[in-house]
Amino acid sequence: MEHNVTRTFDLLDRYRELFNKEDAFCFKQNGAWRKFSTAEYIGYSYSFCYGLYESGFRRGDKIITVSSNRPEWNFADMGMSMIGVVHVPVFTSLSASEYEYIIRDSGARMMIISDKKLYRTLEPVLAEIGTTCPAVTFDEIEGAASWLEIVEKGRHCSAGTKQAVEEGKKLIAPGDFATLIYTSGTTGKPKGVMLSHRNMVSNFISAASVFNLKPEDKYLSILPLCHVGGRMGNYQTQYSGASIYYAESMGTIALNMKEIRPDGFDAVPRVLEKFYDVIISKGKNLTGIKKSLFFWAVNLGLKYQPFGENSWLYERKLRLADKLIFSKWREALGGNVRIVGCGGASLQPRLERVFWAAGIKIINMYGLTETSPIITINRTEKGMVKLGSVGMTIEGVEVKISQDGEILCKGPNVMLGYYNDPKQTKSVFDDEGWFHTGDIGHMEEGKFLMVTDRKKEIFKLSNGKFIAPQIVENIFKESPIIDQIMVIGEHEKFASALISPNFKYFEDWKTAKKVSWSTNDELITLPEVLSFFSAEVSKLNKRLSPPERINRFRLVKEEWSPTTGELSPTLKLRRKFISDKYSSVVEQVYNR
Repeated sequence: MEHNVTRTFDLLDRYRELFNKEDAFCFKQNGAWRKFSTAEYIGYSYSFCYGLYESGFRRGDKIITVSSNRPEWNFADMGMSMIGVVHVPVFTSLSASEYEYIIRDSGARMMIISDKKLYRTLEPVLAEIGTTCPAVTFDEIEGAASWLEIVEKGRHCSAGTKQAVEEGKKLIAPGDFATLIYTSGTTGKPKGVMLSHRNMVSNFISAASVFNLKPEDKYLSILPLCHVGGRMGNYQTQYSGASIYYAESMGTIALNMKEIRPDGFDAVPRVLEKFYDVIISKGKNLTGIKKSLFFWAVNLGLKYQPFGENSWLYERKLRLADKLIFSKWREALGGNVRIVGCGGASLQPRLERVFWAAGIKIINMYGLTETSPIITINRTEKGMVKLGSVGMTIEGVEVKISQDGEILCKGPNVMLGYYNDPKQTKSVFDDEGWFHTGDIGHMEEGKFLMVTDRKKEIFKLSNGKFIAPQIVENIFKESPIIDQIMVIGEHEKFASALISPNFKYFEDWKTAKKVSWSTNDELITLPEVLSFFSAEVSKLNKRLSPPERINRFRLVKEEWSPTTGELSPTLKLRRKFISDKYSSVVEQVYNR
């Protein structure tokens, strides 16, 4: 059975033969965990598939899902793939105009929406589109058609339909177009990335061998399933037969961890940064010897090298730190977490190091939607991991660095192309078939990839010096008082920054420093706050080369988020949006 998975829906046969489980998929509904068994997974997937066929859907048609993470997403996903319908999963945080663009560009024939809140958001868009793209919903919503109507149709389908589906399945090849994923895009209109079964399957089978989950394990799924990383994690967990539990929301992750005690989970760096900040703030609230021990352990963790590469004395100290401090960190994550998949943006190396020291292995990886997504991944075995890197190439994938430092990739994971855009597709492949990632990096020890920045984001000061903003931003985000930062200064004499403070940090000041304010607007103009930030910026600047140093900065009163537009749905900075929003502030910085 091991190698019989060549198309995503082959996972169903693998489940049938190897993983008969009561809790194949679980999610929280009305305050309780609801479980779906292997038999229900297979049953719903086939019924939905037959129902789609009876409703006139055929190979090449497109169906959009706008859904929070939940088991039904998988039933719909498998149902579509078995008849060659192309799944178009979309983020739940887009604007009305972005949804409308994707519906029109993809030519979708139907939309599946998970819940009432999203349905209400999308109603005006659906009214604008009209009957060309009707909607069905996972939750029962008054006035909306339910996806269960399609399931029921499938349950009572004719023998002819079942036969046609089985015949059709045999004709679906690994190289066929399976899903259309619109990149969240930090600039311009979203691009539709066409991925085949082979793209996704080759990637998730290779990832499964790295994560090495067992059928008795529980995996907490946090990344959205419409995100290529969340989807890959979802498939590789199914391939391993581990039970998948979907986190309710970003705000309930800690609670969900305590409830289910997962063995692993997936995350973007922002999630890990938030965990770390919460842990550190708890440490700061300790007093006396407890506080000293806490920060002694953290500082020890920041010097960690895997596989006993530190001295025997270090290892002895680490055992003590583990007993006193790090064991409590693991307990806060449920007590069983041993592996965490992390990708989607640049992870601060110190976080990776301290979590490894605490016995929580962060598996840092690198890739793009266009590469399904993994290009490189850190392993957990000696000689196959380098903390601070994004690891070695995943099985079957090749990487080379071009003369200007760009990371190029070849392999079974590389997309079919951009939908409806042959010109754009041609622009990212060279004559030898290498895919150009748009990222800059280099190899260390001949095998570990270090990613330094997006090619498009590197800018030049007026003195000709180049600045890679992500490297600088990651150093500054280590500060507990900085929530987000964007480095600016293209064609200027020096680099500057816009900083969104960690407003929660300053709440303690009201009592400790007897300073009062009522709005963020007031807070960012307080002389005490400004001098505190100046001292912090000066301290962090010492770690940078003179051209990279932040010469001037401005605090902004807003917290940046996908909802307000400064961050993409995958929590990357939308640099153009931020530049436009704060153009007058930037002009003040440079006295234009």
